[in-house]
Amino acid sequence: MRGLPPITTLLVGFFLVLLGAVLAWLLVLRIIPSTFLLNFLSYAASVTGLFLGLVGAALYVRLNKNKKP
Repeated sequence: MRGLPPITTLLVGFFLVLLGAVLAWLLVLRIIPSTFLLNFLSYAASVTGLFLGLVGAALYVRLNKNKKP
């Protein structure tokens, strides 16, 4: 299996969701001006982070399902 390890994928997803939420919050409070590009970037970061988090969690469970606690 190649690519990022599941924990890294989860962390990247978490930070993207966090970026999307903070960016949306700053746009709503009018700290930064609301433009179509920034709104789309906030939405895209949230959706991509959610997807990466879901994939990372599935990969983590798949790789560790046979390990005993």
